[in-house]
Amino acid sequence: MSDTKAPDASRRSERSRRAIFDAALALVSETGYAKTTIEGIAARAGVGKQTIYRWWPSKAAVLLDAFLDLAARANEALGGDADSEIPDTGDLAADLRYVLRATVDEMNDPTFDAPTRALAAEGIVDPELGARFTEALLEPQLQYYARRIEAAQAAGDVDPGVDPRIALELLVGPLHHRWLHRTLPLTHAYADSLVDLALRGLVPRA
Repeated sequence: MSDTKAPDASRRSERSRRAIFDAALALVSETGYAKTTIEGIAARAGVGKQTIYRWWPSKAAVLLDAFLDLAARANEALGGDADSEIPDTGDLAADLRYVLRATVDEMNDPTFDAPTRALAAEGIVDPELGARFTEALLEPQLQYYARRIEAAQAAGDVDPGVDPRIALELLVGPLHHRWLHRTLPLTHAYADSLVDLALRGLVPRA
C-alpha cells in the first residue's frame, strides 16, 4: 500500500503569499502605483484575485506587507536581525556617517524607491495605512538613532540638554526631503555633510 501525504496547505499558502509580494513590488516598480491593480497582481502571481482579497483589503495593504517583507529579507541578507542597532564604536560621527550612507544607498535602489514613494503618498490619503507604515517600519528605525544619540549623551559627546528626537530629525529630515522632492542627487558626500552640520549643534557647550 503506497504511503501518500496530504498537500501541505501552509507551504502552498506561503508560496502564494511570496508570489503575491514579488508581483506587487515588480508591478509598482515597472508601471507605477496608480496603474498597479489587484487583478494585475493576481495575474502576475498566478493566483486568483479572491486569494488576495482573502488576505488583504486593498492593493495598498498588499504593497505594505510586501515592502515590510522586502525590508526584513534585506536585513537578513546583511546578517542583521530585528533588533539591529546603529553601531557604537565610540566615534559618533563615524557611526552616523555609516548609517546615513547605507540609507542613501537604499533610497537610491529602485527596488526600494518605488514602493517607498507609493506608500508615502498613499499614507497621506489613508491615515490608517500611514500609521501602520510608520509604526511597523519608520518608528523602529528612528528609535535606533534616538538610542545612539542617548548613548552619546551618556558618553559626554552630545549636549545632555538636547532632545534626541529633535536631534535625529536634523539627520534624517533633510535626507528624506531631498529624496522625496528630488531637488538634488542623494550622495554619500551629502550624508557626510548632514552629519558634520548636525553634530556642530549637538556637541556639549563649554
